[in-house]
Amino acid sequence: MKILAIDSSGLVASVAITEDDVLLGEYTIDYKKTHSQTLLPMLDELKRMLEMDMDSIDAIAVAAGPGSFTGLRIGSATAKGLGLALHKPLIAVPTVDGLAMNLWGCRTDICPLMDARRNQTYTGIYRFDEDCRLFVVEPQCAVDIMDIIAKINANNQEVTFLGDGVPVFRETIEREVKVPFVFAPAGINRQRASALALLGAQYYAEGRTVSAEDFRPDYLRLSQAERERLEKEKTC
Repeated sequence: MKILAIDSSGLVASVAITEDDVLLGEYTIDYKKTHSQTLLPMLDELKRMLEMDMDSIDAIAVAAGPGSFTGLRIGSATAKGLGLALHKPLIAVPTVDGLAMNLWGCRTDICPLMDARRNQTYTGIYRFDEDCRLFVVEPQCAVDIMDIIAKINANNQEVTFLGDGVPVFRETIEREVKVPFVFAPAGINRQRASALALLGAQYYAEGRTVSAEDFRPDYLRLSQAERERLEKEKTC
């Protein structure tokens, strides 16, 4: 089974192609350029280097949200366009779950943190069971950083933090977290499409796919423009 995975939900843009248990190729970049500038060229380069016919893929795994509204729309449009053109199903992978898969087999609890601005984070709490299957302790959510720290302290389990929210909230974590914790190192502390493909393969085997026509990203909360519009309506 061959899976194309796409993640542009955060600061990182990442594409990967896996076949069964082999990572054929991955292109990940964390730089100032927008995902609209990088995503398709990365995919074209990966396809060229692998000398691959895109018709050979079985499904397209895509980070389904939450995350950057613009990034999710770009990734969604790319995945939907490819799915429609190639007549392939999409695998909608929750963004935070996919990020947790970076730490496959980790024996601590896992807390991904994505910066959602205004002291909020897209986050969740995960752990791997004895069979190394991802278990959701707290499902992905958009909350104040102190809310997820309170749950971590209440769980009283060692935890590993990762994600682009770590630099933003590091001082708060070091001051407020009362259980043993570590920060994941470079290479596994940001979104990786290969981790998304790993979870996507599991979903595919379980029949959890969606057509390109029906796929919609899950933003978890209103955009800033929508929130501002609602605030204006309340004051009118």
